[in-house]
Amino acid sequence: MQPMFDRLVALLDAHAAAYRVLMHDAEGQSARVAELRGTEPGQGAKAMLCALKGQAEPYALVILPGDQRLDMKKVGAALGGKKAELVNAQTAMQLTGCRIGAIPPFTFDERIQLIVDPSLITGYGEIAFNAGRLDASMVLDTQDYLSIAKPRLVDIRQG
Repeated sequence: MQPMFDRLVALLDAHAAAYRVLMHDAEGQSARVAELRGTEPGQGAKAMLCALKGQAEPYALVILPGDQRLDMKKVGAALGGKKAELVNAQTAMQLTGCRIGAIPPFTFDERIQLIVDPSLITGYGEIAFNAGRLDASMVLDTQDYLSIAKPRLVDIRQG
């Protein structure tokens, strides 16, 4: 399997998406990586792989603004249960090919649903995300993201 960064470049190029690549110091914290990118924390597409609590499946890659917190009850409801939980680091690596903190807001595995909080795509014309590595980010046109990724839009933020 090719590295996630290369898969993303190929995918975005195949769709003639408007994006740019930013190389920076390795960073997994949303606020700090936003500083390194020169973007707002709310533009950051924070990606977390979840499953229903106590179950292996279904999986969901949930995406929300980098300055927001995830509501596990809302994610659980979106998956048809009561509450979700984050998968462990090993499962995240197996399913996405990325370590936690480097997972981009795209799914390449049919077992993983893609759920995006609508607040991510309404606030900015571009989203920013780690591109399969902690030292590389992409800044992508929001409309291009929606048309390529085709996420399910669900309110998954706390509050």
